[in-house]
Order: sequence, then C-alpha cells, then structure tokens
Amino acid sequence: MNTIDEKLQPILAEVTRRNAGEPEFHQAVHEVLESLGRVVAKHPQYLDLALIERICEPERQIIFRIPWVDDKGRVQINRGFRVQFNSALGPYKGGMRFHPSVNVGIIKFLGFEQTFKNALTGMPIGGGKGGSDFDPKGKSDGEIMRFCQSLMTELHRHLGEQTDVPAGDIGVGGREIGYMFGQYKRLNNRYEAGVFTGKALAYGGSRARTEATGYGNTYFVQAMLATKKTAFEGKRVVVSGSGNVAIYTIEKVQSFGGKVISCSDSSGHVVDEAGIDLGLLKEIKDVRRERISEYARRRGAGVHFIPADKGSVWDVPCQVAMPSATQNELSGKDARALVKNGVMAVGEGANMPCTPEAVKVFQEAGVLFAPGKAANAGGVATSALEMQQNASRDSWTFEQTEARLATIMRNIHDTCHQTAEEYGAPGDYVLGANIAGFVRVAEAMRMLGVI
Repeated sequence: MNTIDEKLQPILAEVTRRNAGEPEFHQAVHEVLESLGRVVAKHPQYLDLALIERICEPERQIIFRIPWVDDKGRVQINRGFRVQFNSALGPYKGGMRFHPSVNVGIIKFLGFEQTFKNALTGMPIGGGKGGSDFDPKGKSDGEIMRFCQSLMTELHRHLGEQTDVPAGDIGVGGREIGYMFGQYKRLNNRYEAGVFTGKALAYGGSRARTEATGYGNTYFVQAMLATKKTAFEGKRVVVSGSGNVAIYTIEKVQSFGGKVISCSDSSGHVVDEAGIDLGLLKEIKDVRRERISEYARRRGAGVHFIPADKGSVWDVPCQVAMPSATQNELSGKDARALVKNGVMAVGEGANMPCTPEAVKVFQEAGVLFAPGKAANAGGVATSALEMQQNASRDSWTFEQTEARLATIMRNIHDTCHQTAEEYGAPGDYVLGANIAGFVRVAEAMRMLGVI
C-alpha cells in the first residue's frame, strides 16, 4: 500500500481542516493522494500551479430546503444537495441519491470520485453528485412525486444540458427521474432531453443504461482476469446488494459462465448453491420490492437466508467478489475472510465499498482489485452515450449501446493497467486509475488557466 508523499501531506491536512466532520470525503482524497507521489515527482508543475488543491475543492456546493406534503396532509422537510465538483472536461455529470444517510460529506466524496471516474471514460463530462436525506422506502407514488417536484423547483436553476446533467443512484430509479424531469420541463418550458440521463425509453432514454453499471463492472473484471489467463467460466461469485447494480452484475456474470451463489440486502444475505435464479430475484426486488429473505422462502429447499446479525455475505467462499451495495460495506475482517476462502479477484460495483484496510488486505495478498472509479464507470459512460443520442435526436439498439459500453470498459481497464506499469506499479489498478484520471483532469485545468 502506498503512503502519502511528504509534498502532498500539507494538502491532505488542509482538506481535512477545511472539511471537518466529513470522513468519507477525507477517505476519498487520502486514497487518491496516496497515488500521486509518483506523478508530482515526474510533473512538479502540478504542485506549482496548485492543481491538486483546486481539484480537491468543489467548484460549487448547493444546499437547500425541500418542503413537501405527505398523504396525511402534513408538511415534511428534507435537505437537498448538489455538489458541482469539476467541469474541466465538460458539464458536471453524476447521479442523485435519496437515502437517510446522505449529507454534504458523502455527496462530496461521491462527486470527487465521479470526477476521476468520468475522466477515465474518455467522454467529455465533468464530475458532480447530488441527493437528499429523503427515504423513498414506504412512501406512496404521490408522496415521491411531490417530493421530487419540490426538489426540482429549487434545483432546476442550476441544471442544463451544457451545465449539469444528473442521473440516478441509490433510491433514485426511473420513477424518480421521470418526476424530476417532468418538473424541470414544466419550469423551464423547454424539452431538454439531455439534462437528465437514466430516463425511460419512452422519453429519450438509452437502451442498456439500466444494465450498464453491473455489465460494465463485469466487463472490467473479465479483462482483469484475462491478464492472468483465466475468466469467469466455472467460478463461484458473490455479489453484495440486490438492487440495480447487483442484479445486472449477476446477469452478466452468468452469461460469462460464472455461478453467482450469494447476494444480499440490508436485512441479510441468501446462499443458493445452485446459482441465483435471476428471474425470481428480479420479481422480488424490482416488481414486488420485498426483502431478500423472500427469495429464500420462494426458492425452497437448499437455499438459506442468513440475517445480517448472524453473518456476512463475505463469509461465503468464492473466487470472485463483486461488492455492489454501498460505501465501506466490506471491512478488513471481511477481506481477510475472502482471502482465506480463496478469492482471486474483487470488482467494486458500488462507490468505495471497500474500506482502506480491506484494499490493503487484498493488495498484500495479491488479489486482483478493481477500484470503483474504474470498474463501475459503465453507468456514467452509458449516460454520456444517452446524452449523445439526445443531442443527435437518435436512438441506438441495445446491441449498439452494449458494444460501445464493452469497448469503453476494456479501454478503461487497459488505461489503468498500462498507467500502473508506466509508473512502476504493475498490477496496481488503484494507482493506475487514480493517476490516469487525475492526469486527464489536471491537464485540462492547466490549459484553462487559474479558474
């Protein structure tokens, strides 16, 4: 594991001081700065121009009140956020997250990661992120619509096809995007299809966007396995989560011949040695919106549900692990269990799901490790393809879009792999992703002047 170069330590100290009480943001900045010592040794001008300090400071942070009326006629108040982190490469681009845990520190960490992730795609998009501490669970469609309309009444003035383009994230799917886009259109009296991505096909969405993050992570891990002359074929795979990213990770892994034998939600995990029945999982989570325990009940004999307080999905022996739920879900203890049980590759489908200790355990054990800013970039890459289709008033087939996604993910893998070798750390995808993403953003900022 890298340590932070002494020239960069004052930068981290200042970031920590100026952003007190934001541990996730501190963690994200620390992880990137660990990789940059080799860069500043080779390119000292990045220090002279304060480029790193500027990259660590968002261009704009928007925090606002969201009042809305529930089904009982009571006024509820939530807090909304949009952090427009960096626009050196293009308009801000990043999802909206609706979850009680959302605060400005989490949105900043996500926006910071998004900046480098978007740079790695090679597409002309900057980095941003947004959301609210609103919890959509247990809310009616009417309540969710009124909340989304109230949020957009404030946020619409900060968005635009050439300014800031949100998408979905945890708690924000096609329903929520539809309500937000509808209110945006109403307030602006313009049909700017490219101002939101992740839209339904009926009003400008892209085929393969729903599948893109899970598919993209699987393409990346497949390319990573190929460097060791192996593949998913015949391997036991564990995927955490059971939402959009997890479901389509499972689907693509199965298409590559892997056997996914466990997935989870916040209540616990299921173990299905015959392989996860994807049709049943989609029905339970996408259609019925039930807990993962219902999968075990309906699947029948031989399938076990283990509550969260009785064990972890990472206790299940596997050769490939795909954490696809949320940040810091996989601890050092979990990583040691996976290594003990023979894991050979880990691909982050979620944003920063592995703690720093877990990453260190994997790297010291020689496990192939794909960081989220590279491995889960398929979602935002396909969002950029959706923007491209909207701009040209075009609509591509699923096959066209997936072919582009596969090419982009292989290119991201190769860029990270080659950059790690160039900077003297072959096989270190964390270092490769951080340096490649940073250099692309830093070079654009250098050319644009001190702004």
